[in-house]
Amino acid sequence: MCGVVGIHGPQEPSWIEMMNASILHRGPDDEGYYRDPQRQLSLAMRRLAIVDLAGGHQPMSTRDGRYTIVFNGEIYNAPVLREQLRGTGTEFSTDRSDTEIVLQLYAKHGREVLGYLNGMFAFAVFDREQETLFLARDRLGIKPLYYVDVGGRFAFASELKALLALPILERTLDKESLYHYMSLMYVPGERSIVRGVQRLPPGHSLMYSLQSRRVEMRKWWRPMIRPLSLSRSEWVAQLREGLEGAVRRWSLSDVPVGCSLSGGLDSSSIVALLARSGQRVRTYSLGFAGSGENEWNELPLARKVAEKWGTEHHEIVLDAESLLDDLLRMVWHLDEPYGGGLPSWSVFRFMSEDVKVAMTGSGGDELFGNYGKWTSLEGGRWERLFAGHIDRRRFERRFFDRFYYLSDAAKRAHVFDDSVNASVSTAEFLYRYFDDVPGGDVRDRVAYTDMSTQLPEEFLMMTDRLSMAHSLEARTPFLDHEFVELALSVPSDMRSRRGDLKGLLRDTVRDLLPRELLTAPKKGFVIPLKLWLRNRLRPLTERLLSPDRLRSQGLFRPDFYERFVRPHLDGKADNTQVVWAALMFQLWHHVFFEAASVSRPSLDWKSLVS
Repeated sequence: MCGVVGIHGPQEPSWIEMMNASILHRGPDDEGYYRDPQRQLSLAMRRLAIVDLAGGHQPMSTRDGRYTIVFNGEIYNAPVLREQLRGTGTEFSTDRSDTEIVLQLYAKHGREVLGYLNGMFAFAVFDREQETLFLARDRLGIKPLYYVDVGGRFAFASELKALLALPILERTLDKESLYHYMSLMYVPGERSIVRGVQRLPPGHSLMYSLQSRRVEMRKWWRPMIRPLSLSRSEWVAQLREGLEGAVRRWSLSDVPVGCSLSGGLDSSSIVALLARSGQRVRTYSLGFAGSGENEWNELPLARKVAEKWGTEHHEIVLDAESLLDDLLRMVWHLDEPYGGGLPSWSVFRFMSEDVKVAMTGSGGDELFGNYGKWTSLEGGRWERLFAGHIDRRRFERRFFDRFYYLSDAAKRAHVFDDSVNASVSTAEFLYRYFDDVPGGDVRDRVAYTDMSTQLPEEFLMMTDRLSMAHSLEARTPFLDHEFVELALSVPSDMRSRRGDLKGLLRDTVRDLLPRELLTAPKKGFVIPLKLWLRNRLRPLTERLLSPDRLRSQGLFRPDFYERFVRPHLDGKADNTQVVWAALMFQLWHHVFFEAASVSRPSLDWKSLVS
């Protein structure tokens, strides 16, 4: 696992070094640089050594010097690909490096390399002969990649903060992204929160010409759905075999592997399958002390899974308010405004003290159930017959307004200054994904919408940033693309059912898990945001969301405080999500715009109110 950066165009030698230094946390084991002054190109990387510890130094070039790669990620079918390449006469300079496999495949197949790869990745390959730079991101968007074309320079990086290290990039807010954020509590799509900085979308590649400075983007992956007429028991067998294969592939490592174990179905399934394969398994669970802990604490279920499979189990129990201790540092690592992530920060920090690789259960909900969001659109039996005719208005009323934090109407009337509102619609933004799915199956369309938006730009973004903040590689076997395509091939009415959203997955691993877990309702830790805002965080909230500050900032309506903030702080209304989203944006704005921070903040949030 690594961080990668690069820049083409007139530049100072220190620029690439500043970019690379800003992502030290992504790879403290090694760093490397490639410079071509004649072509005004610089590439760099930070390495967290996981596979081929001695031989994976980057940037890496072919023996003839034509191709050079900087690579972030892991390729889980690398052993198979290496043997195939050897069979065609390819000679390798390293023993096991998956980076060299990608490099050699690109030398042979060009941009078609992507179809050979199973894994998570974001990388760039420079072709010295053609004078092109090829960028690519994995199918599901597990690994991030940003790019910008500014002031006659083209630059890319694993994290936004590395691009902000460039003195030529003006820190200007993308107001459309802010508008979407206040409904979703994450920034969706290709546009980042900084104007002009783009994200390479999941399953896309980009070819940049150093000569013409032309950018050509391609979508290189859509799930390959296989229509199979199988019974439920046959699908269970297929899914079991597929998930076993994914876990086996994604556990490849030359360093110890740990598993985040919440006590829920998804993470417990990964632990059980990994342990069943004969590997020594270390599990890590996070619990919280305090009032109401029996309502949400899943530590007892996690212990039962650990005991059943004889894992080396570790637990850490925190006071809930301790989650706030690193709030400002977490905001810096997240790169963009985000309203969640506090428990993940703590569990990844805990795991990083012992291991370099963390297996997680991310992706299970998106493949099996989608949190039941499709039920609001399906309606009754007669409505299901016409499900393919859902227009944008019905989508907004039944889906968007129900599952997201602020409607477009509320944002226009009560939240944003007119300069932000313009003609943007978050409901319309999401509907474009929903309407892009051929056929009329609502459950498939909701699954595609989530996998194109919330999964990569909320959950996977958070997982990547908060694990890499602690130099920890997080892996998501549920998102092995072969398993994803298999799961999406299951008829949607079998994949998820009302009242038992993840019943098919539960049947797939039923023999592996304790009975108590199989029958337990989904819990999860509900962070006491409502009380924090009224108590411990009240001084910070009053300062950052004060009418005077909002007026001078020119983004939110000055009466936002009186309409949303004061009633919540005084206990007269519950505006938790709206106030929290606004507060997290203001913290982000302070760190990246007002303090203009490129290095990790040394102060905590309490310094803002002292």
